[in-house]
Order: sequence, then structure tokens, then C-alpha cells
Amino acid sequence: MNIDLPVVFAVLMGVSILAYVVLDGYDLGVGMLMPAASASEQDLMVASIGPFWDANETWLVLGIGLLLVAFPKAHGVVLGELYLPVTVMLIGLMFRGVAFEFRMKALGWHAELWNWLFWFGSFLASLAQGFMLGRYITGFEPGFAYWLFALLVGGSVCGGYVLLGATWLVLRTEGELQRKARAWAKWGLLWVALGVALVSIATPLASETVRDKWFDFPRTLGLMLLPAASLAAGLWLWHSLRAGVADWKPFAGAVAIYVLAFLGLAYSIFPYVVVDRMTIWDAASHDSALWFMFWGAAIVLPFIAGYTVFAYRVFRGKVREALYK
Repeated sequence: MNIDLPVVFAVLMGVSILAYVVLDGYDLGVGMLMPAASASEQDLMVASIGPFWDANETWLVLGIGLLLVAFPKAHGVVLGELYLPVTVMLIGLMFRGVAFEFRMKALGWHAELWNWLFWFGSFLASLAQGFMLGRYITGFEPGFAYWLFALLVGGSVCGGYVLLGATWLVLRTEGELQRKARAWAKWGLLWVALGVALVSIATPLASETVRDKWFDFPRTLGLMLLPAASLAAGLWLWHSLRAGVADWKPFAGAVAIYVLAFLGLAYSIFPYVVVDRMTIWDAASHDSALWFMFWGAAIVLPFIAGYTVFAYRVFRGKVREALYK
């Protein structure tokens, strides 16, 4: 059987990154919402993500690891261009990890300090990830306008993570905190709309390849189903944020928007791993190395996915007490 291993690893890497964005995105969003909540609500918010947030970051490690071992040439180019924002992201994630542990033992103003550092780490990591996305989709072009665009995408990603975090709190909490979360989610949805619009406009402008893919009639007519589905998911999410609607619907709507946006981006850049510069076949390791890693991934991935499903099943339901205080 002839298997195109670079395509297989590109799919695995994409799925890993999408899983990270959705799963760690909501706990980054919860962290950014901390200053808007009372002290008791902050404890519940932390309890809602406590059993999951460490495991969620496993998907980021997997995605970067696949980039390194399957596409080493692209790894050098991408991380070389993104060295500074990657460093900023790691600093933010370290702040979050330390603040999460120390806030449980701190008293008085020290507890408030660690809460603010948890917010700061969440914001810093989210902004850095959005900045990296903005630089990546424009092909790492130099110039102030491109850097400004990347910062705007970074702000939009922060808003998008707030949407995931707020809808997660709708799913996991009750009462006044849930009511606040529904309001926060509406603001996050507006930021997501801005981010999707920016990326959708910028990618065709920055790349002739992307432009040809999306504006090739009559194929364009069929492709319009994707933005139409994204708009429908956004409207459905906005409608589901009303009181009395099933608590799972807002989070499901937010995830649907991210999946659709990811599919659109994947279609735009495939088969490039570095936009307009390097395809997945140009960047791939030798077939013998890919086969070796393929069987390793076939063993490891089911364990990661299985543990993720198991953890979410065990800790499902509403959070009613502060477990991490």
C-alpha cells in the first residue's frame, strides 16, 4: 500500500495544533477573565480548569514535536522566524504554571498578586500565539505593516480564547458566574469575527497561491459553503447564549467556529508548510525516518487521545466548590 507519509504527518500535526488551540484555548481564556470575577468566582474558575490544563498542553508539545521530526527543514525556518514570540509564549506559560500553584497557598495580597500573574501569563501566551499566526500567514514578510497586522491578529486570538473560556464557564458553572460568562462570550464572539475577517482578507492578499485557490470560478461557489457555515455557527452561538438554552450549546458552537476556521486556513496553505516557500514534500524527512515515526505515533496518539477522553469523562459536570484553594 502506497501511503503519502508527508501528507499523513501534515494531517497529524494539524489535528494536534487544532486540539491544542481548542483545549488549551479555553483555559487560557478563563485565565484572562480572572480580573472580571470576584474572589469566590475566581476560585470556581480555577477549579473548572484544574483537572485538565496540564494535559491540554500535551497537544502543543506533540504538534511542535511532529514539526521537528517530520519536517525538520520547515522547523528551522518557522522557529527561526518566530524565535521571539515563541520565547514570549513560553514565559507566559511559565507565569501561568507558577501562579496556578502558588495562588493555592497564598494569603491576603499575595493571593491577589498570583491571580494577576495568572491573568498576565494567560494574556502573554495568547497574544504571542496570535502574533505567530499573523506572521505565519503573511509568509514572514518584513515591514511595519505586517508586524502591526500580526499584533491585530494577536489581539483577536486573545478575544477568541476569551470566547472559548467564557463558553466553558457556561458549561461548567451555575448562577451568577454563568450569567457573567454568557455576557463575556458575546464580546469574545465579536473578537473572533474580527480575527476570522482579518485572516480571510490577509491570506489572499499575501499569497498568490491562496488567491488563486479561493477566487477560481466556478470552484469559488462551492467554497462559499465554508464561510456560510462559519456565519451560521456564529449566529447559532449568539442565539445559544440566551438564558435557558442548554449549557453545552455555546461551547459546541465556539468549537465549531474554530474547526471551520482551521479547515479554511488548511485549505488555503496546503500543500505549503511555509507559505509560498516550502511544501510538505520539500521539508519532509527521509521516508525511512517517517515510517519509523509513523509507527511510534500510531502507538502514542491513542494513549494521548484516550487519556484526554478519560479525564474529561471523569471530571464532567458542574463545578460547585473551589477544589484548588
